[in-house]
Amino acid sequence: MIPVLLRELRLAIRHPADTLAAVMFFVLVAALFPFGVGPSPELLARLAPGALLASALLAALLPLDRLFGAEAEDGSLDQLLLSGLAPAAIAGMKALAHWITTGVPLVIATPLAAALLNLPVEAMPVAMAALALGSAILSLLGAAGAALTLGARRGGVLLPLLVLPLAIPVMIFGAAAIEAAASGLEARPYLLLEAAMLALAVPLAPLAAGAALRGD
Repeated sequence: MIPVLLRELRLAIRHPADTLAAVMFFVLVAALFPFGVGPSPELLARLAPGALLASALLAALLPLDRLFGAEAEDGSLDQLLLSGLAPAAIAGMKALAHWITTGVPLVIATPLAAALLNLPVEAMPVAMAALALGSAILSLLGAAGAALTLGARRGGVLLPLLVLPLAIPVMIFGAAAIEAAASGLEARPYLLLEAAMLALAVPLAPLAAGAALRGD
């Protein structure tokens, strides 16, 4: 599994456009909110938790349609499936590589986006933790969705429609954690709920993606 992960990371380093596009999308959407709702600091701070989660999750969706698509086109996905490695393991490594190359940069860019939305400084560590957990869950759900829509016509359109409804609990608990931290309340219960969702997605999403890749 490690060579598969390293291969994905090398490909991402050679072609960084997807990562840069996701980060720029995240920051630009956060920057557009003050123009849409007005420059009121109180209003921006109230909208910041939901805006941060929505922007980050939408940005993380951008590279997902190429998670298996490019390799399916050139035949390298078939070679991976014939290598003897379990399809679920391949899907899991691809999801991990997607999180490292997309989720982690989004987490690093969170303080900038949070500052644009006037989020209190004391809530920024919780926002980064919520986005780290949320983006990891989305990477796993996205891997399953990308495998299910592989080869489908307009798969790039179907993928967000399949994944985003499943990400609604991530939005709810992540935004609640950030809002609690901004209000001086305890954010730990909401982060633990996100962590529980991640613990559930780690075994199940790769299995679903692997079954889809096999054609089961």
